[in-house]
Amino acid sequence: MLICGTTQLLGLIGDPVAHSLSPVIHNAALQSLGQDWVYLPFPVKADHLPEALAGLWVLGVQGVNVTIPHKQAVIPHMQEVAEDARAIGAVNTILRTERGWAGANTDVLGFMAPLLELRQEETGKTATILGSGGSARAVIQGCSRLGFSQIQVVGRSPRKLADLQATWPQIQTCDWQQLDPHLPDTDLLVNTTPVGMDPQPQEQPLSPLTSEQIQLLPEHAVVYDLIYTPNPTELVRLSRERNLIGLDGLEMLIQQGAASLAIWLQTPSIPVAKMRQAARQQLGLA
Repeated sequence: MLICGTTQLLGLIGDPVAHSLSPVIHNAALQSLGQDWVYLPFPVKADHLPEALAGLWVLGVQGVNVTIPHKQAVIPHMQEVAEDARAIGAVNTILRTERGWAGANTDVLGFMAPLLELRQEETGKTATILGSGGSARAVIQGCSRLGFSQIQVVGRSPRKLADLQATWPQIQTCDWQQLDPHLPDTDLLVNTTPVGMDPQPQEQPLSPLTSEQIQLLPEHAVVYDLIYTPNPTELVRLSRERNLIGLDGLEMLIQQGAASLAIWLQTPSIPVAKMRQAARQQLGLA
């Protein structure tokens, strides 16, 4: 990839971003398409978000993905917010427009893609979602679209849980101490927290669930960890050891990334297979 004076900039803002495969998959796609664009990671602390967005605008950046912890915090800084993103209350894709930054959300499509590949009937089933942040919002929306009749959200912040219930009155919420009784009735368990992500803080557990808690899940349960580094995560590894279906977040990353790229480039022709190949090679899975 040759970077020159006409190269257009895309990127990722979040904290942390060093682990992210987004630059790998996006640059693979851009190179395959022959586009004079480059995608870069930008580590941005929460208290520097307004200045970062202003700086990206001045530098002429054409668009960015948004990851933890900024998916909700960026919304007040958008001049436009797509209907889906507004309904969810979270933005993961920002596009430069004549009026200013425009926010969208491609996480819902990305989240749903691996579940649709399983070709399971979700109507009448129960989903348990770990975490109450911006990613959880996309997961709730995705589970609702897939037909789950019971959606249980587990979190530590009463305020965030109340905010989620205000947006989706049909969901149930509880704190982590109340989780165990819900596990035997869980058909789909989704981890939206950063617990288990590389780089791993020393004081943080390797998995949001213990092996004993995983034993409480029914034999048909699907365990879906939105994290993709390490691969597999401890949660996915423990689940597969129990012969449960364990999904990591790699395909979600690829699918939401492809949808973001389609928005920025204004084309539906995105080389998803090239993005998948690049990600798997980077993880040593190819």
